Amino acid sequence: MKKNIAIIMGGYSSEYKISLKSGSVVYKYTDKEKFNLFSIHIFKEKWVYVNENNEEFPVNKHDFSIEINHQKITFDCVFNAIHGSPGEDGLMQSYFEILNIPQTSCDAYQSALTFNKRDLLSVLKPYGIKSAPSYYLNLGDLIDEEAIVTKVGLPCFVKANKAGSSFGIMKVYKIEELQAAIANAYKEDDEIIIEGFLDGTEVSVGVLKYHGETKVFPITEIVSENDFFDYEAKYAGKSQEITPARITEKQMQTVSDIAKKAYDVLKMKGFSRSEFIFIGDEPFMLEMNTTPGLTEESILPQQAKVAGISLPELFENAITEALKAN
Repeated sequence: MKKNIAIIMGGYSSEYKISLKSGSVVYKYTDKEKFNLFSIHIFKEKWVYVNENNEEFPVNKHDFSIEINHQKITFDCVFNAIHGSPGEDGLMQSYFEILNIPQTSCDAYQSALTFNKRDLLSVLKPYGIKSAPSYYLNLGDLIDEEAIVTKVGLPCFVKANKAGSSFGIMKVYKIEELQAAIANAYKEDDEIIIEGFLDGTEVSVGVLKYHGETKVFPITEIVSENDFFDYEAKYAGKSQEITPARITEKQMQTVSDIAKKAYDVLKMKGFSRSEFIFIGDEPFMLEMNTTPGLTEESILPQQAKVAGISLPELFENAITEALKAN
């Protein structure tokens, strides 16, 4: 009997439109001969199953079920395609764990940790994984501009601590620009991380559980036409994403080992995509995404293609791994 798979998409953050695209690609390419697929849209105001005729059926949050023509449908597995909250910060993972429904992303603790840039980098630091000099602010804190510049230098990046797709991020060149950048970051989160600028080659490294083993995908080099890899660069074609990256064999091996080490140290499951900047041969970690973009143009699917793995294979593996782990 075919398994019922709920593909959750949408979410509560500014990333919901990107998530809807990722979820629709998962629905398009996952083998419907092997699975019964259901597109579930998760928003603050409603959780609904949306069929191919755009009809909506409410989700019963007590047991994550739907009812169609007086028939109750439950799910054997959830494919998580939500970027940001509540799919990438541990909330949905905790919910499904309580209901004992397997899901394709990492567990709740790992999701919450990796979604918090400050905490992630702090946890990985004792394992020798380097990051840029940083300064932390919480909403309401006194903003000491001189202290910030002394710690991280200029230019620097002001980032919302818990946000993705480059929402709430600005590059600051002058001390006079800090206040506006901080105000912008607070629109996305009540915590901020301010990082020193690292002038080097930026790469993205996909790691996942594939047929039970930790697999590192071919590495992608990111060359932004804009000042940095911002939202427009990511989603409006204002960047080159070159796979495999134009880096040395030594650099490739080093960053692959570090990305795999981070994945294993954190006891990750499912997909991850980590961003690094090389200073010489030394990679510095920026962040780790545990629900990366899954459209045809997204980085992880590009890497899978270079590795000889099709989207149907990629998505089926995620479901199979989730079912096996439960």
